[in-house]
Amino acid sequence: MTAETIDHSTLSRLVEAGAVEAAHVVGKTGGWSVVIRYGEAERPLAAQRRRQVRVFKRIDTLVSYLRDVGISQFDVDAADYVPATASRPDRAAALRRTHEAAEYDKWFREQVEEAIREARWRVNGQSSWRGLRARPNKARLACES
Repeated sequence: MTAETIDHSTLSRLVEAGAVEAAHVVGKTGGWSVVIRYGEAERPLAAQRRRQVRVFKRIDTLVSYLRDVGISQFDVDAADYVPATASRPDRAAALRRTHEAAEYDKWFREQVEEAIREARWRVNGQSSWRGLRARPNKARLACES
């Protein structure tokens, strides 16, 4: 955590002590951040793991967070807010691979079914020939009539 940000536990303690004078929600590219004013200082809320300024993608998530902490009034500055566009080229490649795999699976299953049909035909055909060889007289009679 840098000296310019505060974390969740510090914010909770400040709210409990009644030291928070104001909260300002600020729109940014891709989301919303919150700046807390207490005493002479103004500090943005930091993310827990990254220790950078926390950015909420949805304002309703930020509102719920502030209410849970105990802040129910705040200012909103949406002048610099730009919604994030969700561009996921990796998902397009994954979807393409999924379709290719489905096509291959369909082709493979068709090949297996065809091989099974051919194997049945061969087995039935061979057993018929065996039967004819075992009974040559009946086969000759069947052919002559």
